[in-house]
Amino acid sequence: MIVFKKIKYKNFLSTGNTPIEIEFNKSPTSLVIGKNGSGKSTLLDALCFVLFNKPFRIIKKDQMINTINNGDCVVEVEFDVGTKSYKIVRKIKPNGFEIYCDGTLINQDASNIDYQKYLETNIMRLNYRSFIQVVLLGSSSYEPFMKMRASYRREVIEQILDINVFTKMDQMLRNDQGDLSKQITELSHNCDLLESKYNLENKHFLEIKNRNLDDIGTKKIKLEEQNNAKRDYLERIQQLDADYKQQQELIKDKNKVQSKLSQLEKIEAKIEHNLDTHNKNLDFFSENAYCPTCTQPIDEQFRYDKQAKLKTKVETLNDGMKKLVEEITTTETKLTEINSISDKMNEIYVETSKLKTSIDEIKKYSDNLHNEILLLENNKENTETVGKQLEEIRIELEKTKVQRDKVTEQKKYIDVMREVLSDKGARAKIIKKYLPIMNTLINQFLQSMDFFVNFELDEEFNETIKSRFRDTFNYNNFSEGEKMRIDLALLFTWRQIAKMKNSTNTNLLILDEIFDSSLDGTGTEDFFKIIKNMPKENVFIISHKGDILFDKFTNIIKFDKVQNFSRLEYV
Repeated sequence: MIVFKKIKYKNFLSTGNTPIEIEFNKSPTSLVIGKNGSGKSTLLDALCFVLFNKPFRIIKKDQMINTINNGDCVVEVEFDVGTKSYKIVRKIKPNGFEIYCDGTLINQDASNIDYQKYLETNIMRLNYRSFIQVVLLGSSSYEPFMKMRASYRREVIEQILDINVFTKMDQMLRNDQGDLSKQITELSHNCDLLESKYNLENKHFLEIKNRNLDDIGTKKIKLEEQNNAKRDYLERIQQLDADYKQQQELIKDKNKVQSKLSQLEKIEAKIEHNLDTHNKNLDFFSENAYCPTCTQPIDEQFRYDKQAKLKTKVETLNDGMKKLVEEITTTETKLTEINSISDKMNEIYVETSKLKTSIDEIKKYSDNLHNEILLLENNKENTETVGKQLEEIRIELEKTKVQRDKVTEQKKYIDVMREVLSDKGARAKIIKKYLPIMNTLINQFLQSMDFFVNFELDEEFNETIKSRFRDTFNYNNFSEGEKMRIDLALLFTWRQIAKMKNSTNTNLLILDEIFDSSLDGTGTEDFFKIIKNMPKENVFIISHKGDILFDKFTNIIKFDKVQNFSRLEYV
């Protein structure tokens, strides 16, 4: 379990040289209040930045430095994992990243990327996407679980269930599997060559063993046949070389095609994000006649114009997406053709190697024939030397076969292990085991917030939501307040599962302005009922509704803006 103790930061966003320090484990419930722009949400950005080198909100790195002091930006966080105490320090101008364990700096020989990976994998055992699903819930820059891609949902669940090690093991085994396949191909090829060589040498050995002077004419005929075969092989090699160069010309644009496909996929993701944003804005102007913040009515003509403009943008983006998908399909088809050509080139290369090996063997055989003719003519053939050479080839062939069989057996084990580690193997069984528990917890939390629906996630983490009248819905059918209840139910469920697995379990929960927009009074009361039943939690609520929430908290933190710098005081 990760027990966050405190965070300290200075010259970060609106914070100046006077550091702001917040103790996370001081009180079970803390209310964070202050005017807009006073620095309340800076807490979330500072925490995400120091742990994952990225803020919670969409802010560029150079914008995180206080613009007045323009340097010496430092964020520190302290937490315990088991019996060990850690302190993470991240700096901008000058840049720095340090990890201390029980007061001792951990070796920084590795690059910053590896150092960050060490923090996420070996110490915290969770990444940014999982962290914001179990620790943070904000009104901005937060991607609810139900809006994530299927692959991202699986990544979060695997991290919470502490089974992402299967994915890493599968990745490692995949590389080993590919290497072993190449070894098997090479060893099989060597076996074929050695066997062919052995048969030729054995035939030659038997011939010279039973030689007689009348064999000279026969051997000369065979020598001529070998020379003819050599010429045929050389001509075939020339044809293969020409074909290889022709195929090589066809795949010269492979890197460009791969780069184009990568760029198209990035554009696809960007269009998806824009579509989601415009659809969300369209839903807002379609469903709201009043501003949810100031409660003033929204001008009808403005709403109509805004909806029309957004619909036009959505249609334009959908058209663009359709064309982009067509272009991606065309590019993928071209890349598939290029890969097919590469396979053909590999076959040409293998065939050419075999022919060259055969030519070498023909040369050796021809040389042997020539020498045998000379020896026969002088009656001085040495059969003992040829016999030794033949035995050496036989021994080498046996060793190669044993090595091939050993590698083949090793690959069979890896094939079985990969099948166990696949999405349909052990991971699927573990997820299937926990799904009923997850669904039960989600529905319990929903009912605790007076939201009486039957919510179920399937093994692909797609939702099915049924009302008491058995009408079927999905997440996007609900109002913002109902979506917030679902998001909270999922958040509490992930935390509960994490405690059961002791994987991404933590004492800290930070909620940013969830009471200021989507949750009504009843939802707020229901939320606090859940909080009271969560022991060993340190919950921070960032809100503008301080006056109506004071009596619900054991600790109140207030942010003020003094001469353009954020200041903190405990009320």
